[in-house]
Amino acid sequence: MTSNSNTKNLSDNRVTEDKVEGSTPIKIKKADRIKVLRSRLKRRILKHTWVVRIALLAGALIVLYFFARGVLAGFSQTETGMLFSLGKTFITASENDIDSISGNTNVLIMGKSGEGRDSPDLTDTIIFVSVDLVEGKLNTISVPRDIWMPSLRAKINSAYYWGNQKEDGGGIILARSAVEEVVGQPIHYTVVFDFDGFVEIVDALGGIEVDVESAFVDERYPIEGRENDLCGGDPDFACRYETIRFTQGKQFMDGERALKFVRSRNAEGDEGTDFARARRQTRVLASIKAKLLDRDLLMSPRRLIEIMEVLERNSETNINSFESVVLMRFLFNARDNISSHVIPEDMLINPPISPRYDNLYVFIPARDDPETPQHGWDEVHEWAKSVLER
Repeated sequence: MTSNSNTKNLSDNRVTEDKVEGSTPIKIKKADRIKVLRSRLKRRILKHTWVVRIALLAGALIVLYFFARGVLAGFSQTETGMLFSLGKTFITASENDIDSISGNTNVLIMGKSGEGRDSPDLTDTIIFVSVDLVEGKLNTISVPRDIWMPSLRAKINSAYYWGNQKEDGGGIILARSAVEEVVGQPIHYTVVFDFDGFVEIVDALGGIEVDVESAFVDERYPIEGRENDLCGGDPDFACRYETIRFTQGKQFMDGERALKFVRSRNAEGDEGTDFARARRQTRVLASIKAKLLDRDLLMSPRRLIEIMEVLERNSETNINSFESVVLMRFLFNARDNISSHVIPEDMLINPPISPRYDNLYVFIPARDDPETPQHGWDEVHEWAKSVLER
């Protein structure tokens, strides 16, 4: 009995243990399996640490890339981001970043009166600018507004107007073609300003210093807004005009004063000619250029942005923002090597007013006889070419 009892007890104990081990070990086995799997995976991974490192590095770079893209996308829209982008373009600019021919980029600059004034689309200021990208030189040639263009049957200053009448944006195309015909050089870019834009640009620069070559008085400078004033029946319409005076020598000019200096065309004597007016325009252009490239301005982000905003508001151009910064870099390189020119007076003649020229005051080439060795604009072409090659 005792033996059987002991056997039974042992059997009962074994059963009990089996029950205990039948419930608890299941949980232990799952935990152990996870530990075992982790251990095996760890050992396998550690055998190939270089793979892990590359994978981790690649993952980090991908995350960093998309993070940087997001940050830069927002950054580029800020003032600081804009300046960063402009600065990078300015520093890394190369000849391949801009249109050119034989190392020269040619720009046509024109000024018009603008909306709200008489003849708003007549370009009374026409300046051909050539930037030598290789030698770091800049040449400007002022083109008289009264040059007669047989192809237009009109003065050259109306080319922009007639081009716009044909199609939107056609003004720049036709004006460029007309000036190319006169100077004999291709034009890559064109910029058109109106008078308001000119005043704003000079004021945004803080004014300019201009060296006035000859003193003059203009007693018939038109007053804006009074072009059609009947002046109470005054036959001379004196109320439409004001008297402006300029003394010889260097003087400071704000935007309004500079505009009067370049627009005046009714002064007594030599300063009342179109050639004198063209010379004054080149002086003002040189003063604006000097101010634009002044180190104090280049180190003033807010003023640079202000000037760019003024240009965008008041100009029409086929130069994009990237190209304008590249061009600025080459203008900066040429800051100490600038020559300004006006088509020589002896290469142009003022024919008698006649129906052939619509009874207008005009200029035509001095050698306009097809029977001569040089006719039409050939002489001016050779002169312009020699100017650019000096």
